[in-house]
Amino acid sequence: MFNFTPLLGARTESAASQSLLELDGGIKILVDVGWDEAFNAQRLDALSEHVSTLSLILLTHPTVEHIGAYAHCCKHIPLFAKIPVYATTPVINLGVTLLTDLYASAPLAASVIPSSTIATNNASPADASTNLLLEPPTADDIATYFHLINPLKYSQPHQPTASSWSPPLNSLTITAYGAGHTLGGTIWHIQHGMESIVYAADWNQGRENLLPGAAFLSGGQEILEPLQRPTALICSANGVERNETLARKDRDAALISLVRETIAQGGKVLIPTDSSARMLEIAFLLNEAWRDGLGGPHADTYRPARVYMASKTAKTTVRYLQSMLEWVEESVRAEAEAAMTKSKGQGALRDPMDWRHVRALERKGQVDQVLGRDKPCVLLTSDKSLEWGFARQGLKAMAGESRNMVVLTEEVRTIDPRRKGVGRQLWEAWRGGQSGKASGVKVVDGNGVPIEWAENSTTALAGDELALWETYQARQRQLHSTLQGDNTMIDPTSGDLADKQAAGEDEAADASSDSEDEDEDTEHQGRALNLSAQLTQSHKRQKAAEALTEGELGVNVLLRSQNAVHDYEVRGKKGREKMFPFVAKKSREDIFGIVIRAEDFLRAEEKDDVMGEDLKDDRSTVGGKRKWSEAAGGRGGKGAQQGKSKRARVEDGGRGKKGGGHDDIDAAIARATGEGDKEDGEDDFDSESDYEPEDFGAAGPQKVVSTTQELQLHLRIAHIDFAGLCGMRALQMIVPLVRPKKVILTSGSESEVQALAEALRPGMADGTEILTPKDGEIVEAGGDSNAWSLKLSRQLVKRLTWQNVKGLGVVALTGRLGVDPTTTQSSAVDVKAETKEEDDTPKKKKARLVKEEAEPEQATKSSAKPDDAHTALPILDLPSSSSALASIQHTQPTRPVHVGDLRLASLRELLTSSGHTAVFAGEGTLLVNNVVIVRKAGGGNGRIEIECAVRGLDVAGRSPGGGMGDGGTFGAVKRAVYGGLAVVAGV
Repeated sequence: MFNFTPLLGARTESAASQSLLELDGGIKILVDVGWDEAFNAQRLDALSEHVSTLSLILLTHPTVEHIGAYAHCCKHIPLFAKIPVYATTPVINLGVTLLTDLYASAPLAASVIPSSTIATNNASPADASTNLLLEPPTADDIATYFHLINPLKYSQPHQPTASSWSPPLNSLTITAYGAGHTLGGTIWHIQHGMESIVYAADWNQGRENLLPGAAFLSGGQEILEPLQRPTALICSANGVERNETLARKDRDAALISLVRETIAQGGKVLIPTDSSARMLEIAFLLNEAWRDGLGGPHADTYRPARVYMASKTAKTTVRYLQSMLEWVEESVRAEAEAAMTKSKGQGALRDPMDWRHVRALERKGQVDQVLGRDKPCVLLTSDKSLEWGFARQGLKAMAGESRNMVVLTEEVRTIDPRRKGVGRQLWEAWRGGQSGKASGVKVVDGNGVPIEWAENSTTALAGDELALWETYQARQRQLHSTLQGDNTMIDPTSGDLADKQAAGEDEAADASSDSEDEDEDTEHQGRALNLSAQLTQSHKRQKAAEALTEGELGVNVLLRSQNAVHDYEVRGKKGREKMFPFVAKKSREDIFGIVIRAEDFLRAEEKDDVMGEDLKDDRSTVGGKRKWSEAAGGRGGKGAQQGKSKRARVEDGGRGKKGGGHDDIDAAIARATGEGDKEDGEDDFDSESDYEPEDFGAAGPQKVVSTTQELQLHLRIAHIDFAGLCGMRALQMIVPLVRPKKVILTSGSESEVQALAEALRPGMADGTEILTPKDGEIVEAGGDSNAWSLKLSRQLVKRLTWQNVKGLGVVALTGRLGVDPTTTQSSAVDVKAETKEEDDTPKKKKARLVKEEAEPEQATKSSAKPDDAHTALPILDLPSSSSALASIQHTQPTRPVHVGDLRLASLRELLTSSGHTAVFAGEGTLLVNNVVIVRKAGGGNGRIEIECAVRGLDVAGRSPGGGMGDGGTFGAVKRAVYGGLAVVAGV
C-alpha cells in the first residue's frame, strides 16, 4: 500500500509541482520542490510540516515549477538541507543557473515575511504589515545546496540512502528515465516491495531539435519493460487543452518565418521563455536558422540582425551545455562528436554546439544598449511569466513600437488571485484580440491596449522595521537550533557557553601567533574584537530565547522556560523531542590547570561597550569600528585599496579591467560561443559602461516597495507553442499502453485535469481507476488494496518446510481458518509478510518456539478482555481431523509449485562449466549440444519450455543406438533448470 498526497499545483491555477509518496514502513518521498512566480512562502507550509519525516527527495525538471523553492527551503526550513536529494546531472547544473538568475533578478523571490509571523508581543500584526523580505540565499549558498544533490544517470537502478531520522528503506529502488521537455528531465520509477510507481510529470514523447523524447517507448509501439503494468502512473495534465499545437517541423518553420518577417521590417522580436531549460531549445533553433540563412536567399535580412540570449547566467548555461553532450538528442551528439574528432586533413564539419550567432547578455547595461540601437534583433529572455528577468526590461522598451513583436511560447497562468501578472495579461490580449495571420500564425496588434504594470524594488530597513526584522531572524535561528539539536544556542549563563568562548579565544590566539610579523597592538585588538563579537552574539541569543514561546521551545521548555515547567508530553513525539534536553558540561580543568575566562579580566569600559545595546563610535576603543588601514599600521597603502568596494576600485584606475577576476572566464565563454569572431559590425560592449556590481550580497535586510502603472501596448503579440509537453492525443495513445492499475492526475488546472480524466476513461482497461486529488487530499493508490492480516497457530508453524529463493523463504500450506478470541493481536504471529529472512536457522526458530510455549497462559488470558473479540485476528490452524483434511484436499488439491526466475545466461554458464556446449540461437532461446532447446515462453509469465531438437531421442535424451555424444543432455538440462527453482509443496 502507498498513499499519494499532492502538496501544491493539483487542480489549481498554480503551476508549481510538489507531491508526497508515503510507502509501507513509514517511508516518505517528496517529488519536486516547485514554486510559482508569486513566491508566497505561506504556500510552502504544507511542505514544511512533513520535512521532519521525509526520507528522500527526487527532482524532475530544472524549472521554477519543479525546483523553484529548493534553495528557499534549504535556507529557511530546519532539517531540509539534511535530506538526501537525487536528480540527473543536467537538472543539478541547470538548476544552479536558474535559481542564481532568479534571486539576482527578482526581489520577490526572497519572499515577504507574513505579518502574522513577524508580529511579536510588542508589535501587533498591523504594525508589522510592511513588506519585509526574508534573507535570500546567496550564489554560494545555491551552489552549496545543489552540490549536495546526488547525481544519477538514466536507466541505472539505484538504492538510495535515507535521511538519518527515516526508517529503513527496505530495498527501495529508484530509476531515472528520460522525460523530454527539458535537458535531463526525468521520469522516476520507484520500486518498493510489490509496489511499482511511475512518476511522469511534464513529459514529451516527441524528440525536438536539441532535446530527446521521453523513454516510454522502446522502439516500435511497445512500452519499456520496467515501466509496464505499474501499480500507479502519476501523470500531469498541464497543457492538454492546447488547440494551437503544430508538428515540430511546422512549429519551427512558423517561428523562423515570423522572426524573418519582423526583422526584415526593422523590428525587434522578444521571446520570453524559461531561464535555462526551454531557452536552450529555442536558442539552438535560432542559431541553426541564422547559420543557414546567412548562406541562403535571405542573407541580407539575417546579416544586420543579431540573436541575444539574455539572463544573469546565460554564459554559464552555455558552458554547462558544452559539457553535457551525452544528454542531448542523439543526432546532435553524434554530429558534435564528429566535429570535435575530425582530423586536420578533412574539410570543415558542422558543429551544432558552435553558437557563434547567439550572443549572451548578463548585465542590464548590455540589454539597454541592444534595445537602444535602431537595429533589428531577436531577444531571448527570462522569464515566460514576465514577472522577473530581462523580459520585463525588453517588453517595456519595445511596447511603443508597432514594428516590434513579442512571441509567447506557452500559456501563462494567473500569478495570484489579487493580480493576473504581465504574462497572463499578454496571453488574454492575444486570445481576445482581432485575428490576423502572419506565417500561418495568429498575430494580434496591440492597438494601445493598456496592461497593469507592477514594478518591484527594494530598499534598506531602518528604525522599527529593522528591529522587527532582527527579532524575527533571532526567533528563526533559535527555532532552527531547537529542531536540529544545536547545543550552541543555550543559556549564556551556562558553563558550556563559557567553554565555547574560551575555545574561540584559544583559536584566535593560535591564529595570531602564526603570523610573526604582526605587531603586539594589532594582535591584542584582534583577540579583543573576537571576544567582543562572541559576547555580543550571546547577548542577542539570550534576547532571542526570551522572545520564544513555550511551543517553539519544544522539549527545551524544561530548561529555558521563564516559568516553572516540570513536565513535557512526549507521547507521539519523534527524535530528540522524546529525550530530556541534557547538555553535557565540558571539563573546566585539564592536566595543565584551570581554564582562564578572558572576559573576567576586561576593563569596565570594555564591558560597557560589549554588553550595551549600541557600541560607542570611538574608533580607538577596543571592540569599536575600525578602518582596515588603521589596523594595518604602516601598511595602509595596500590595505586601503583592498578595503575599498569593487566599484571604488574600478573608478580609481581599474576601468579597463573587470573586477572579480572574470577576464579568463569571459574569454573562454567568448571562444566557446564564437563571440570573438567579429563580423559586419558585431556588438562590442564597453566594459566601463556596462559594469555593474554583484547582485548578491546586498547590504543588510531589505523590504520590497511596489508601484503600479499603466503600460500601453502598440507592439504585435503572437503565440507559438514551444512548451514541449505531450498533448491530449499523445496521452490518449501512450497511457493505455502502459496499462497502469491506477492513474493519478496532478499538476494541472481544474478544467485540464477533468478533461484528461474524461478522455482517458474510454481507452483504459476494465478496473483501472483514475484519481484526481486536490491539494492536500490523501488518496490510497497501492495495488495491495485487498490485503488481510491473520495469524498462524503454533502447531501449524512447526510443520512448515521453508524453501529458499534468492535469500527469501517461501512455503505453501493448507489449513482451517477460524477465530481465536483468547489471543489478541499483540500475541499473534503476523503472516502479512509472506517471506522470512534467510538467516532464521532451524536452531533459532526452535528456540523461539520453545520460548513462546513457555509463556504463562495467565498473561494471555488477562490481556484478553470481553470486548476484544472483534479486534482479534483470524487464526489459521491445522485441520481438526483427517476427514476434514481429506475434504479440503479433495475440493482443492495441492500440487508442488516451482517458484523463482531462471536466467538463460546463468543456465548457459552452468552447462558450459559441466562440459556441454550451449549457445544462444535467438531471443530467449538457448541451444544445448545441438540437441536440446531451452526457451522462455512469451507473455511475461516466466514459463520455461524444454524441447528436443533431434528426433528419435528417448525420454532420457539418448539415441536408440546408445551413442554417448548426446546422451543424457535432456536430463542434465532438466536438472539444471529445476536446480534454479524452488519446489514448494503444501503441508
